[in-house]
Amino acid sequence: MNFKKWLVYLGVFSVLLGTVLTGCSNGASSSNDDSGDSSEEVTLQMSGWGSTPIEEELLNETLAAFEEEHPNINVEFDVIADQYMDVLKTRLIGGQAADVFFLDALEAPALMSKGVLEPLDKYVTDEFDIEDFQDPLLNAFKHDGKYYGFPKDFSTLALFYNEKAFKEAGLEGPPESWKELREYAEKLTVDKNGDGDPEQYGLGISKELARQFFKLKPYGAQLTNEEGKATFATDSAVQALTPLVEMYQDDKTAALPSDVGADWGGDMLGTGKAAMVVEGNWTIPFLENNFKDLNYNTAQLPTLNGKKATAAFTVAYVMNKQSEKKEAAWELISFLTGKEGMKIWTSKGLALPTRESVAKELGFADSKLRAPFVEGASYAQPWQAGKHLPIIMNNFNNQFISALLGEQSLKEALEQAQKTANDEIEASN
Repeated sequence: MNFKKWLVYLGVFSVLLGTVLTGCSNGASSSNDDSGDSSEEVTLQMSGWGSTPIEEELLNETLAAFEEEHPNINVEFDVIADQYMDVLKTRLIGGQAADVFFLDALEAPALMSKGVLEPLDKYVTDEFDIEDFQDPLLNAFKHDGKYYGFPKDFSTLALFYNEKAFKEAGLEGPPESWKELREYAEKLTVDKNGDGDPEQYGLGISKELARQFFKLKPYGAQLTNEEGKATFATDSAVQALTPLVEMYQDDKTAALPSDVGADWGGDMLGTGKAAMVVEGNWTIPFLENNFKDLNYNTAQLPTLNGKKATAAFTVAYVMNKQSEKKEAAWELISFLTGKEGMKIWTSKGLALPTRESVAKELGFADSKLRAPFVEGASYAQPWQAGKHLPIIMNNFNNQFISALLGEQSLKEALEQAQKTANDEIEASN
């Protein structure tokens, strides 16, 4: 089911939802809604996407710890292997969705505004310590003053850099501003043959909006307005994105992964095709597993227009509004996003804890490689911009690459992307 059809169907579904909940959820509560009672055995369904074997092991360990503390609650984890959101939306419409499920911040606004998620405020106690969460991550799942989910983990973006390449270029320490990063990239670009096809580029870049949107705010630009329409075709947005286009087109010091036969930024850094890349915490285990001899470090992203800025990618556990086992579902969510459960899940650093106390206890706040990601969480912009972001993202990506390739000016590309996105948004309403 595509996104437009989902909005139409879900609008109809939301109208009928009150009747469904009254007749199905509340009406069935005589037995199941006592699920917090330790004398009654309850089975909860939880849905999420697939993961690596190590992540699967950590999740199983976390769920086992929960079930040990809650012997009356069993958790069945259902992996949606492909087209996660399409499958989830179809199940929600059909009344077949799990009691608890993963929800990416990108998709959260659409579901929070449609009334298919259970508000969690009434379940929260002082013991849960909601103030322990990093605010930008916590607020990504807040709508109309209510919390609809609590973030289970996150990553911000940080600068990865090859220390050997820095030393060879006579550079000490990471660049502190984007202007300085551009200067570094020139010194780090190695073109031994002088043919314009460097063996090593200074910076590996991405054409995706998810890697560019955080640059707008420091220049006073906005990705969307209050109505969720695209508003990025402004002079200030052009100013924010121009340095990257110039590095790619004019300086020849930046490259896309496809330019050097790589799949993504981590691969570019590991193979020596780029001396610097902007990536997330997930890059650390990738490099450790595939490029054990690489001498690299991380740093907070260089400032933009004199301001700190980065992106945050986060996922929450949320409760299905139609669940007939809400008390048990909250017990599960509160454990998984509580200090004990989060400590188990994030213990190996594959994902970072959204609670400051857990990050500190596990040593990530002081870690050489992971500290920049943790420090960035306090000022990060979540990858989120209203319920129409998927439409906006697709149109930006389609046009921005043409600006990088010089097929049209950056201003023209942004204007075309904004117009097409807003036309599609109007058609979907």
